Amino acid sequence: MTEFREPLHDVAHLGAVELLTPKPEQSRWFFRDVLGMEVVHEEAGSAWLRGYGDAAAATLKLTAAPAAGVGTIAWRASSPQALQRRAAALDAAGFGDGWSNGDYGRGPSFRFHDPEGHRMELYFVEQRYQPSEATRSTLKNLPSRYPARGVSVRRIDHLALLCNDVAANRAFAQELLGLRLHEQVVFDDGATEIGSWLSPSPLHHQVAYVVDVKAGHARLHHFAMWVDEREDVLRAADILRENGVFIEAGPAKHNNSQGFYLYSYEPGGNRVEIYSGSFLVLAPDFEPVRWNEADRGTGVYWGGALPASFLQYATPDMPGDDAVAAPLFDPH
Repeated sequence: MTEFREPLHDVAHLGAVELLTPKPEQSRWFFRDVLGMEVVHEEAGSAWLRGYGDAAAATLKLTAAPAAGVGTIAWRASSPQALQRRAAALDAAGFGDGWSNGDYGRGPSFRFHDPEGHRMELYFVEQRYQPSEATRSTLKNLPSRYPARGVSVRRIDHLALLCNDVAANRAFAQELLGLRLHEQVVFDDGATEIGSWLSPSPLHHQVAYVVDVKAGHARLHHFAMWVDEREDVLRAADILRENGVFIEAGPAKHNNSQGFYLYSYEPGGNRVEIYSGSFLVLAPDFEPVRWNEADRGTGVYWGGALPASFLQYATPDMPGDDAVAAPLFDPH
């Protein structure tokens, strides 16, 4: 049994993700019309969206940029005091980038970066979504009604970040943010860490750090949206194909996380996962699950094999990357 650490609960959950896109109008169409999110605000080259089950005013920001990738990753602190504690700790450790007045729907935010260089921020004050009569649900505990548009994703779920040193970034997330390690993949030598899945909440993971096989810098592997059940993932496959969206992998089931998944690309080039299943971690003394190369295999428990593009492609793209195995969109 590993040594028990006193839990650090200063970070509550993943709050919002910014995706960069060279095709902002097409990306907006994908997330609104194909995935069923609601556009809540637009200004200065950016659009803010949310899923119908997201309590916050906005959880996804699309920003026009020369290349696809991830912008700022926002985490919500568990209290104003927790925000100050984490800001001080991050600053003292040399990862702080200063304070801002906050993005749309968020209050004062402390900006920082992880060891790889991914941009992040921590905030507490958050604007709750206020539904209109058209979006109000008859369920008092649902932020807005089921949109019945496209896939109708419920909420943002997680993202997978590429890095050159998984162990350093995982330790950063554990020690400075208080995220808990739930699963990891370590090479058979017992020392080379190639992937770690972490979360500040009972969700299996809200961020994964995975080794960048192209030795890039601060890249995004994928961003995931949650749907309630496997049947929703299967329905999403039909909806994506009806809209000419290329499906890279799935529907199938991962072994680590037990997640049921489908991977595609939004028009700007970022990989997007439709995700369900998985498992919750409630025990405070949960022992992280370690997979070696033989145990984990390709990461597929059952279903079609992951294509070469799944390992080779990430955003921003790099010269020399293997091409995505099929067009992002069919011509019809």
